[in-house]
Amino acid sequence: VQLQASGGGLVQAGGSLRLSCAASGRTFSMYSMGWFRQAPGKEREFVAHINWNGATTYYADSVKGRFTISRTNAENTLYLQMNSLKPDDTAVYYCVARSGSGYSPLPYDYDYWGQGTLVTVSS
Repeated sequence: VQLQASGGGLVQAGGSLRLSCAASGRTFSMYSMGWFRQAPGKEREFVAHINWNGATTYYADSVKGRFTISRTNAENTLYLQMNSLKPDDTAVYYCVARSGSGYSPLPYDYDYWGQGTLVTVSS
């Protein structure tokens, strides 16, 4: 599956952004999906995960209550709604897909990665 993330940009602290990830190739609903992010000089970190039908979601503690992951299988699209953004949320955000079932916060458990979209939150 090929993944194309979009929607990043510059926003002030407290603002909102909605990231999208368009998938093409194999059947989108076969995959559980997620978002990771990587800030300059830092390790790549887990942000959120959603199972194949959207019934189950998981979030990093740092974004819980502010970010919402969702998907529309009929449109082969994954979303990340980000509210109450903080400067610490500044990073390149990657959408990912996993062939295996179940949740994982580990980058190497995801088989496919998009190219990333930059989110910059100014103070």
